[in-house]
Amino acid sequence: FVLRNYHSNHLDLNHSQEYRYLRKPIAVQEKSREKRYKENYEFLCQEANRPHSDDEMVRVAPFHYGSHYSNSGTVLHYMVRLPPFTKMFLSYQDSSFDIPDRTFHSLSTSWRLSSFESSTDVKELIPEFFFLPEIFINSEGFDFGHRQNGERVNHVSLPTWCDNNPRLFVLINRQALESTIVTRHLHLWLDLVFGYKQQGEEAVKAINVFHPSTYFGVDASGIKDNVKRQALLTMIRTYGQTPKQLFRSPHPPNQTRSPGEASEKQKLYTSKPVPTVSGLKWGNYVGSP
Repeated sequence: FVLRNYHSNHLDLNHSQEYRYLRKPIAVQEKSREKRYKENYEFLCQEANRPHSDDEMVRVAPFHYGSHYSNSGTVLHYMVRLPPFTKMFLSYQDSSFDIPDRTFHSLSTSWRLSSFESSTDVKELIPEFFFLPEIFINSEGFDFGHRQNGERVNHVSLPTWCDNNPRLFVLINRQALESTIVTRHLHLWLDLVFGYKQQGEEAVKAINVFHPSTYFGVDASGIKDNVKRQALLTMIRTYGQTPKQLFRSPHPPNQTRSPGEASEKQKLYTSKPVPTVSGLKWGNYVGSP
């Protein structure tokens, strides 16, 4: 996620409050959520230090999150409307679609679940949210059923500020990714995902520790019990994979343009092309709509 405003009628890309906090994992965008995950980590620390017998399940290192921000299930969840991912989803889900209320139906709901409403959903967005509007459209007319409120699950509900238009949303979302605000803070997210806050004490302090089976280099060959070994291998395949750690010191911030350079480039932009979005840069440059 780059933005946090999926509910209002207007979006201001020049305002920092419209964006998620890149220095924090998606699950703790609200400070009130931090306590729960810290307590979970402390509880698992105590369990790991408790004496145990050899016939118990293989003990795992403590973690804040038992699920992951990206895995095969997450990709299929978001791509379910678009073949061939539909068939892959059905294979993953025992030949049936998910419960309608759990099916990807609203971007605002997905944000709320990942950022503060759910203690188990920590999904991030996938790259297709920045270039493929077709993932939001039920062009094949699949029957996903009706939610508990009676609404049929059909096309994905998108923010009012993009007029519920998939192509317009993708263009705006991509501009948010390329915005000055994100550029200035992206190094903080890189520290969490690829850098020095990915593992070790810094990860603990950043509330950024995931299930150990998601980290690079897990070795199941030392587990003698076949059932336990297969269980670990299944977790490795399905939980998702944290990227290999690339650097162990803070990533430097991006050098933003000088006021003169920014002013010169501003001449290429069209002023306020969409009335519901401020700060949008529409103009004559590569990738411009």
